[in-house]
Amino acid sequence: MRVKTLRGLIFSHIGVILHGSVWSSYLWISLTLTLTLTLDMRTWSFSSAGSLFFGQHAVKHHLRDACERLGARRAFIVTDAILVKAGLLAQTTEPLSAGGVTFGHYDKVTPEPAVEVVRECIAEARSFNPDVIIGLGGGSNMDTAKLVSMILAHGKDPLDYTGDCRVPGPVKPLICIPTTAGTGSEVSAAAVFTDTAQHIKVSCLSPFLRPAFAIVDPVFTVSCPPKVTADSGIDALTHAIEAFCAVDNDKFPLPSGEKSVYQGKNPMADAMAQHAIMLIGKFLRRTVKDGNDLEARDGMALAATLGGLAFSNAGVALVHAMEYPVGGAVHVSHGAGNGLLLPFVMRFNLPSRVLQTAIIGMILGRMSPTGLPEANAEATIHDIEQLRRDIGIPTRLRDIGVTEDMLPGFAAKAFAIKRLMRVNPRMPQSEDEILGIYRAAF
Repeated sequence: MRVKTLRGLIFSHIGVILHGSVWSSYLWISLTLTLTLTLDMRTWSFSSAGSLFFGQHAVKHHLRDACERLGARRAFIVTDAILVKAGLLAQTTEPLSAGGVTFGHYDKVTPEPAVEVVRECIAEARSFNPDVIIGLGGGSNMDTAKLVSMILAHGKDPLDYTGDCRVPGPVKPLICIPTTAGTGSEVSAAAVFTDTAQHIKVSCLSPFLRPAFAIVDPVFTVSCPPKVTADSGIDALTHAIEAFCAVDNDKFPLPSGEKSVYQGKNPMADAMAQHAIMLIGKFLRRTVKDGNDLEARDGMALAATLGGLAFSNAGVALVHAMEYPVGGAVHVSHGAGNGLLLPFVMRFNLPSRVLQTAIIGMILGRMSPTGLPEANAEATIHDIEQLRRDIGIPTRLRDIGVTEDMLPGFAAKAFAIKRLMRVNPRMPQSEDEILGIYRAAF
């Protein structure tokens, strides 16, 4: 029997199976597997960083090896002043020195980096003439490192490559070392920065931007303060949820002749997104409460990487499209902006993703739901709103400096980001629909 037919039978009997009953964990798991094993789809692929090292003290044990495998003798590290002060730059250069690798660094990357900062970093890297670029830090640092690698290989300006699949070929070899658990940039094909002239975040997406090596060392996240931990963690949750709820792969509306690193919902991304959601439900509150909880740090580091693997193949969607103009205008962190908007976008998408949303609730810890899936899906959104409150994420746009008169401009900019709109399971048909979500979030 074809999976599509089997799923149709399940849907036709869903009311009989579920109405008025307590759903056992076994039924939930069975339903989850049925939804994720969608074999009736176009051909899909899955991409990641070239190699991934994961675990406590992975930098100490594997950075030298990564450089040797790349034949690199000169490394340029892209980081920020906070990490220098925290001693993480020194911990990174120690294995380089032991391996005879000469290094230089740039430590002026700022959150949501302006294109001017990226250009300055490129100039310093070019003068150093490295064999490899190392991105050390959160998403902003790793994304800046990707942009440096791109420009050193191909010239021109970062703004010349914004959009999907516009990088013409391989970039300078790149190693990414995350110090936050959120962006998944260590394995993704995206680099986000701020176009200050247009007051909006923009991104370059290309399979060539995936790092040659990702070294994920949970110990490097211990110094991350509670607010950054919270913002990063809710960002990871957003990535996993948007990937799990993305448009189905066989319905991905990619116009003829266009290329995209995203391809919609597929079984491999689903599996990774679900595991990321489970880990976040278990460990995010713990990491915010106690940054020295190494078990929780391990769990969140893995969740962020799994979320990065999921979204960088399936795609991110409306939450990200709506956050870009907000972040560009009021300079809220990307994670906090995403976390603020996530429940409002989930409600907009609910008509297209009831069962997936209910399953998210189960994975987060709602193991004994009752009633129809619609009620459980709505309860899931309430659970995410509670998680958001528990870790201190803002709940209203007005709380982060947005004024009501900004909203129509935000809607116009978000609606124009078609590469993200087409990933969303419910395609907004007008700017007014997006404006309605902004107003609900205001």
